[in-house]
Formats: sequence, C-alpha cells, structure tokens
Amino acid sequence: MAVAVQTQCCRTPLATIGGGYASLCPTDFAIFRHANLAARAHASSLYSLRRRRAISLLTLTTFFRSSPSSAVSESQSPSSPSGFVEIPDSGGVRVLDLRVNDSGSAPSDGDTIVIHYYGRLPAKQGWRFDSTYDHRDAIGDPIPFTFILGSPKVISGIQSAVRSMKVGGIRRIIIPPSQGYQNTSQEPLPPNFFDRQRLFTTIFNPTRLANGEGSTLGTLVFDIEFVSLRHPTKD
Repeated sequence: MAVAVQTQCCRTPLATIGGGYASLCPTDFAIFRHANLAARAHASSLYSLRRRRAISLLTLTTFFRSSPSSAVSESQSPSSPSGFVEIPDSGGVRVLDLRVNDSGSAPSDGDTIVIHYYGRLPAKQGWRFDSTYDHRDAIGDPIPFTFILGSPKVISGIQSAVRSMKVGGIRRIIIPPSQGYQNTSQEPLPPNFFDRQRLFTTIFNPTRLANGEGSTLGTLVFDIEFVSLRHPTKD
C-alpha cells in the first residue's frame, strides 16, 4: 500500500541575521539561493548597462577635448580652436573647424565631392573603424572617398558638414545616430568585411538598443579633409 509522505520545512530560528535564518532546511535554502542569484544577475546587468553608457559619454568627452587627429599637422591646426558648433537644420551635427579656407565657393547638391576621412565609433571606446588614408592604389597613394552631394547613399551627417566647407578645409564632426548609418549599405563603408561587421553589430545591436542606448550607439566622429569638388558638366 502506498503511503503518502508529506515533507515540511523546518525553520529553526537559531540566530537571525538581518531578519533571516542562520539555519535553513534544504528546500528553503534552494529557494533562497535562487533568489539571491537572480538578484545578483539583475544588479550585474544594471551595472554593465551603466558602465557602457558611461564609457560612451567619456569617449565623446575625450573627443571634444582631444587635439586634432593625425590627418592634420600641427602647422595646420589653429592656435586656439573654437568649440564645436551645431550646423543649423542638420539634425544635430556638430563641427569643429581645424583648418578653414575662405577662398572658393561652397558646394551644392549635384557636385562631385572628394574627401579624406578618419571615422571613429565612441560606443567602441573611439575605435577607428575606417580611414581613407589606409586605402591604397597600385602605387601606394591613399584613395579618397568620392560621392555626389545630395545622394541618399551617403550618410546625412557627412553631407551636412561638407555643405558649409570649402576645398582645403578640415573639420572634426560629431554625427548623432539620426544623421549617421540608417542601414548597412550607406556609405562610406569600411572595405574590410570584419570591420563592417563589427561596426554594424555595434550600431544596430538589438539588446543594447532595447536597453535604451540608442542615443549613443550610432554616434560617429569623423575628421574630414575637403580635397576637391567638381561641378556637373552642362550640355
């Protein structure tokens, strides 16, 4: 004959510590341990999220205060550069002029633009994900980036910055996510597959976006040098 066996937890209040029991039966101990592990995991997740946000903000602050990049020699940089200013109607793009050329005309939509650039990602501690100075032709000369101003193929932030520049100028630009990469086909693109993969898995990381990091993940920092422009030919 089957005998029904009922187990009962024995909580003996030998010595309470912070309202808990110093001695727990196996069942209560398992429950207590599970709750403790869950609390630790939650706290660790919150710490990681706050730490990533803090690192991103710290990296951006470092960019604000840093000296001009290696794209600009010391003789080219101004003695007392002005602070970053936001370009009107740009969606929040901010620029710092490192070298200004007052001669010539500003570009307009339809012009062919040629620039050199360094691109960095603050969400990856300022990782330099691409540079035209690393793109070399057959004789070893760097290959600049060429695009048509106004083309939807190029991220808006770079186009906004170039519109108010003149050939020979150099700018550091901070591009908010809304004016940066909106998909994985927009240019400029790192030629290396693994660099592209690392760039876009960071910017479009679904977990981090769900955690509220969208305002920093896609932020970009570019140093651009306006090399040349060509107006469209008229028939």
